[in-house]
Amino acid sequence: MAFDFEKLKVYQESLDFVDAIYGLTHGFPRAELMGLTGQIRRAAASIPLNVAEGSGRSKKEFANYLGRARASVYECVSLLEIARRQKLIETEEHAIFYRRCENLSKMLSGLVRSLQSDAH
Repeated sequence: MAFDFEKLKVYQESLDFVDAIYGLTHGFPRAELMGLTGQIRRAAASIPLNVAEGSGRSKKEFANYLGRARASVYECVSLLEIARRQKLIETEEHAIFYRRCENLSKMLSGLVRSLQSDAH
């Protein structure tokens, strides 16, 4: 791996999450392609993109990018709930993805804390 961010567990986990979201939404109705499908795919992809982009900046800026990544996780939580309510995903699938969102959020928060403790 040529770039430091590629070694980050949260980066690898977020890429896996994107793959899972694409798999999940593959079966969504075609009418949702420009709506919910596109929105949740963009939100999920934004997580590793922000980790990667922020990693090349100062620690303070990196922490801000990680905050954006966490905000994208929160967006995924809401979009998954919408998908569940619209009966596009089952309650069990929702629970699995919800736990993955929780895990990503914790990992991002932990990385932010480590950056802040390194600064002191």
